[in-house]
Parts: sequence; C-alpha cells; structure tokens
Amino acid sequence: MPSFSRVSSGQADLAAHAAGDGDPAVFLHAAICDHRMWLAQMAAVSRAGYRAIAYDRRGHGETRAVSEPHSPVADALAVLDALAPGRPAVLVGCSQGGRIALDAALRHPARVRGLVLIDNSVAGAPEPTHPPERQALADALAAARRAGDPDRLNALLARVWLDGVLAPEGRVTGAARALFLDMNGRILRAPPAGVSLDTDAAYDRLDRIAAPTHVIVGDLDYPHIQERCRHVAATVPGATLQVVQGAAHLPSLEQPEAVTRGILELLARTRTLMR
Repeated sequence: MPSFSRVSSGQADLAAHAAGDGDPAVFLHAAICDHRMWLAQMAAVSRAGYRAIAYDRRGHGETRAVSEPHSPVADALAVLDALAPGRPAVLVGCSQGGRIALDAALRHPARVRGLVLIDNSVAGAPEPTHPPERQALADALAAARRAGDPDRLNALLARVWLDGVLAPEGRVTGAARALFLDMNGRILRAPPAGVSLDTDAAYDRLDRIAAPTHVIVGDLDYPHIQERCRHVAATVPGATLQVVQGAAHLPSLEQPEAVTRGILELLARTRTLMR
C-alpha cells in the first residue's frame, strides 16, 4: 500500500504517494488525470525493486494550492527531494506530464536518470491543424467551456482523450471510463492553479537530452501527437519507440501491462548503465 505525504512547494501542499525502495521513478500524470492513472504501474515498479513516487499536480486530485505563478518542474523536484532525497530519478510522464519530464531533463540533467514519455507534449512543438471532422470535436469542446457545462465538457474530453479521435465514441467502458470521469471531473471543478513559469521551448533542443529515453504512443491518439512522439524518439539520442496498438492518449489505463513493460525495460536499462 503506498504511503501518503504532503510536500510543500511555494504555497502548494502537493499530495504525494510512494511505494517500495530502491532507485526512484517519479510518475507525472496527464492534465486530464491525477496520480491514480498510474496505480497499476506504481504497484509493478515497487514490486520490481524500485521506489515508485506519484503526486497530484496543482489543481488535481488531493493537492491543495492557491493560484500563483509556479514551476511544474520545481514542484516535481520538491517531491523527489522529499521522498527520495539526493537521488536522481527516472521520470515517467504522460501528455503534459511528459512535457514536465522533458523540461526537467533539459534544465536539471543531473537529477534525471531516464525518461519514459507517453503520448507526450513538448514545449515549442508546432501547432496542429485538424481536418473538419476533428475540428468539429474541438469546436464542441470550446462551446462546452464557454457554456460552463462541466458534465458535458467531461463527457467530450473522455470521447477525445480516452476513446481517441480515431476510434468510435464509447469505445472504452467500465472501470477505466469511470476513473477518467472522476479524475477529470474533479479537475474541471477545481479553482485555477495559476500560470506556469516553465515556458522555454524544448522542441528544438531534444538532441541535447542525454538521459536514456523510451517513448510510448497509442495508435488511436491524435495523428499530430503520434507524429510528435515519433519525432521525439528519432531526435533524442538513443531513444526507443513503443507503439501500443488499440490505445489512445492514456494507454496506462487501457493497456496497463504494455505500459508497465516499457517502463520496467527503461528502468532496467538505467540500472545497468549505473553499474
């Protein structure tokens, strides 16, 4: 059972969970989730002899914060310092969590032993253009935001990010859908967290990343996200790519074993390099 603690960073009390001992792996959730998207992976990583750490970012889950300018990278390192002091970590990030992982690897390379990037964002990546059928989904999302309708917005976000824009609506059912709707529903009703101070572009500096890197992408995610992930895998020196068939933006919820396998392989690779 993971232990629970609160970690101070700025005026935020970050809700953090940790399990196991050994080299640390810090899990960074997507903007539409909280730490619970990683429960299966945390359990497997801790059983394999590593220290699995996950936390809720500002505006997510059980974290308490006021609206203030803040650095998501500084928050992540505050959690690492509190729960695995003095030890560099493998950072596992999905979507916006992957952006934070990349930013940390560029700004603090000595703190990062490796990266697992899942359907990740990249600061400074080109803006996508969408064909009409996907633009209609984007327009529906914008309309729900303008109307202040969190239930409608939550349902649309599940359709886009959980089902996947290349798959039928309602494709993912059961516990995974219920968990998504609960995680994201809380986010939609949370007060604003404040602006991020981490604005430097990473897209044109990917070749400077020295940490061993493994990229995972679902083949039902947005085509521009799949293209971006392939670009990261091709540009970061020595990076590897894993395509999860039949999964969209959150493969850790849909196919947890496939994502866990990729994480454990990267962890084993970094352990070998440290010897």
